[in-house]
Amino acid sequence: MNTIFTSARHEILCTLRARVALLLLVVFLGMVSLSSLIGWITNTTVTRVYEKILADGRTTAPNPFAAVSALYYSRNSVIYVVLIGALLAIILGVQATLRDRKFATADLVLSRPVNTVQRLIGQFLGLGAVIAAVLAASTVISWASISVIMGALLDFDPAVRLIGFAALSWALMMIFALLGMLTGLYSRKETTALLVPFVIWSAVAFVLPQIGTAARPVALLNPVPALVSPGSGSFDLIGAVTGPFAITEQFKRAASIVLRDDSVTGSPWLSILLLVAAFLALTWIVVVTPRRTLRSGLND
Repeated sequence: MNTIFTSARHEILCTLRARVALLLLVVFLGMVSLSSLIGWITNTTVTRVYEKILADGRTTAPNPFAAVSALYYSRNSVIYVVLIGALLAIILGVQATLRDRKFATADLVLSRPVNTVQRLIGQFLGLGAVIAAVLAASTVISWASISVIMGALLDFDPAVRLIGFAALSWALMMIFALLGMLTGLYSRKETTALLVPFVIWSAVAFVLPQIGTAARPVALLNPVPALVSPGSGSFDLIGAVTGPFAITEQFKRAASIVLRDDSVTGSPWLSILLLVAAFLALTWIVVVTPRRTLRSGLND
C-alpha cells in the first residue's frame, strides 16, 4: 500500500512539473469554458433573428430555443473531451511509464523489493487523480457559467448530470491514458511510444466510425454519434462489428443522453458498459506488465 501511495504522489508531482501537460490542461479548461459561451452566443443570435422574422410576420413557428435545456450550453464539451482530453491523456500516460525508462530510474526503483503491480497501480492512480482534478475544475466552470447564463443556480438534476458527464469523461480519458502507459512500457523508442497511441486514437475516433456509418469526416467532429444512413444494410452489419471498438462514439452516445440531447435517444447503459470493459481490459494489461519490461531501456 505504501508503494501505491508513494508512486501516486510522485506521478502527480511529475505531471505538475511537465510544461506540455500543463499547457494542454490550460487549453482543455479554456475550451470547456468557451463551450457555454459559444452555446449562449448561438442562442442569442438565433433568437434575435427569430424575433425579427416574427415581427415581420414571416413565421408563426415557435422559437427553437424557447424550451432549450440548461445542459444545451455544455454539449460542445463532448467533442472537446474526445479531441483535446484524449490527446492530453495519451501524453500523460506515455510520460508516466516512459520517464523511468528514459532516465534509468526504473533500475533504481526496482532494485528494491518493490511490487511492480503496486508500482503501476500507483502511477495509474496518480494520473487518475490529475485527470479527475481537471474534470472537477471543468465541471465547476460549466456549472457556474450555465448558472450565470440562465440567471439562476442549476437545479439538482442538471447538476448531477454534469457530474455524470464528468465521470464518463474520466473513463474515456483514462482509457487513452492507459493506452499511453502501455506504449510507454513496450516501445523501444520515445517517438514510437508517442506516435502509436496517436495513430490508434485517430483510428478509433475517425476510421472505425466512418467504416461503420459512411459518415463524412467532418460529421465525426460533432458532439453526437454518427448515424448509419437509412437502408444501408451493409453498413448496419459493419457497424455492428466495429461499433463496440469505436469507444469515442460510444462515449458520445452516452454523454449525449446524459446531457439530454434530444437528437440521441435510447439507453446509455450499453455504451457505458463498453467503456467500462475497455477500461478494465487495458488496466489489467498494464498492471501485469513483467518486471523486466519496466527495466528495459530505450534505443534512442
